Amino acid sequence: MSKIFIYTTLFFSLFAFSQNTIKGKVTANNEILAYANIYIKELNKGVETNENGLYEFENIPNGSYTIIASYVGFKPERKKINVSNEPNHILNFNLIEDANVLDDVVVSGTLKPVSRMETPVPVEVYTTTFLKKNPTSNIFEALQNVNGVRPQLNCNICNTGDIHINGLEGPYTMVTIDGMPIVSSLSTVYGLSGIPNSLIDRIEIVKGPASSLYGSEAVGGLINIITKNATQAPIFSADFFATSWLENNLDLGFKQNIKNKANTLIGLNYYNYNSGTDNNHDNFTDVTLQERISIFNKWNFIRKENKLFTLAGRFFYEDRWGGEMNWNKSYRGTDQVYGESIYTSRQEVIGKYQLPVSEKIYFSFSATNHNQDSFYGTTKYEAQQRIGFGQLSWDKKIGSHDLLVGSAYRYQFYNDNTTATTAPEKTHILSVFGQDEIKLSKMHSVLLGSRLDYNNNHGYIYTPRMAYKWKFTDSDIFRINAGTGFRVVNLFTEEHAALTGSRDVVVTEDLNPEKSFNININYLKKVRFENASSLGLDVSAWYTYFSNQIIPDYDTNPNQIIYKNLNGFSETKGISLNVDYMSNFGLKAILGASILNSKNTKDGITSTPILTEKYSANWAITYEILEWNLSFDYTGNLYGPMRLPLLSDLDPRRATSPVWSIQNIQATYKWHNKFEIYGGIKNLLNWTPNKKNPFLIARPNDPFDQNVQYDSTGNVIATPENPYALTFDPAYVYAPNQGIRGFLGLRYYLK
Repeated sequence: MSKIFIYTTLFFSLFAFSQNTIKGKVTANNEILAYANIYIKELNKGVETNENGLYEFENIPNGSYTIIASYVGFKPERKKINVSNEPNHILNFNLIEDANVLDDVVVSGTLKPVSRMETPVPVEVYTTTFLKKNPTSNIFEALQNVNGVRPQLNCNICNTGDIHINGLEGPYTMVTIDGMPIVSSLSTVYGLSGIPNSLIDRIEIVKGPASSLYGSEAVGGLINIITKNATQAPIFSADFFATSWLENNLDLGFKQNIKNKANTLIGLNYYNYNSGTDNNHDNFTDVTLQERISIFNKWNFIRKENKLFTLAGRFFYEDRWGGEMNWNKSYRGTDQVYGESIYTSRQEVIGKYQLPVSEKIYFSFSATNHNQDSFYGTTKYEAQQRIGFGQLSWDKKIGSHDLLVGSAYRYQFYNDNTTATTAPEKTHILSVFGQDEIKLSKMHSVLLGSRLDYNNNHGYIYTPRMAYKWKFTDSDIFRINAGTGFRVVNLFTEEHAALTGSRDVVVTEDLNPEKSFNININYLKKVRFENASSLGLDVSAWYTYFSNQIIPDYDTNPNQIIYKNLNGFSETKGISLNVDYMSNFGLKAILGASILNSKNTKDGITSTPILTEKYSANWAITYEILEWNLSFDYTGNLYGPMRLPLLSDLDPRRATSPVWSIQNIQATYKWHNKFEIYGGIKNLLNWTPNKKNPFLIARPNDPFDQNVQYDSTGNVIATPENPYALTFDPAYVYAPNQGIRGFLGLRYYLK
């Protein structure tokens, strides 16, 4: 009995001796990180750090463990530890920001930096990590995996396109760089090309009207491309990839410190595709051939009291063409061989200067010069656009009020050789705006804003805005936003369907500014699990009502595109869901789905607009094997049916698109935090719109309509040579013509 007692006592003594403590500190960028999650994988045990970033596990048995530290917005860090008979084991963590997690400081919703969880205006954030999941040569293509955002091609030949947000066409979306409205009007279809990916910090997207802060064009939404701060960029970066279609894309980035007075960042993008492909056998290029170069230079000046001063400039040149496979530049503008050739030259300057006063007063400015020299068959289109923009804003907190007031001036010169432009158009817009975010309590806040614009062509335009935020827990936020918007239209710069093909363009009246009303309801929830996993839910419902909307009419006369203000109204409504999930074992997923309902009511008759999908889905799934420095990405999208523009009742092409999907896979290997080798397959399903269609381009055999016969009223007559009564038209397009292809790339960073 005594032996049993001795053995039992010894056993429990040894057991008690083997109970150990693991403790330490968690920091982020060497600053304390409170309420971070600490998780022991083998024991399924977790704790949070306290206000001082400290954590502690008690009574841990001897053994080998994997400790994971995580916090929303930062990359999880894993460390191995062997626990033996010691009272204290110290294990510290320093987390690095995770660009993949959609939770960051945003500026686009309110024109001032604020946490995404705190802003009363819903803003979505996509960083370079997200863009790398499906490498592309331009931002236009990169947005194909963003929920509710769809890059829409407008021509089968020149492959120009625009960005649709929540079912609204590209001209309703304002694109800015560092908050400056430099991508508009003439550059709408080209402005998202040639922005070096090496200089992009993140992309912020606001869905819904932003006219009260940004003016015209921000009716359907805002895409703000924010470039990197030169002080935080790598000393040198390089990213090159090529595809099996013989596309080549190069991004270079350089950083230089100038004697503690300034930091400068230079980015270069070069893209080349010069191998014509005709997989659908219509004797026309499936994808436009292109060569472009873009150089971007940004300066951050070091000033007293850390006052802000940034200055940036970009030069962009592109030569693109598509057409019959035997076309070359000697045929440019002739009726011998059909081709669409576009030369684009563009210069930009943007800057922001904080005045040397005690108050937070900023002067922002931009200037652009855009020239286009193009031929669409024999139709010559020359256009010049120059824009100057300046804005003065005052940011002030007074008690529970967070104020922003300002004034802006915009000058635009536009001229082209179309019949719609009888003389160069000079537009002056003077604006004043104000915004007040009122903190009603810890849980409730309201934002009131308004803007008054004076347009020398259209007079005064007033756009109010209201937003309400209810943060009923630290991880649950309800928002409601309502506001009006307006848009001044420049027809030919935005509707390239008016330039390509053989349809006549008819403008029946002076076009008045479009006006809209929008309401958006949003719910955002963040869930952090004890095992270091996290889940984010973002649900939105919206309704947009338009009056005076300008809609191209393809239906009244199949041989015409008629533009006029809608005699009636149009409305768009829908619901969307975004889910982002991050596990503790290397799995990350961003999933999205939207349901849309768009209607136009004209003279009491309701119809569905063309090229507007009924539903869509997007995904980006990543699995990382940290031990192997290897990651896998699976990205894709899916779009429901949309009405397509037919030329006549006899047109044999599908009147409605099928459900279609573009999917991609990629593997990436990281080596010594300097090199990344990546490769994969784009358009894995090899989906192209010519499937189950007799043809895409109408009458590719007669692009100049030399053999088309008309009746006395101008309507096309069906003949044995033209049984469907068609004219040449390449505007029947809803999905990319580029099929399956492999890609391989290399990245290098010197920090």
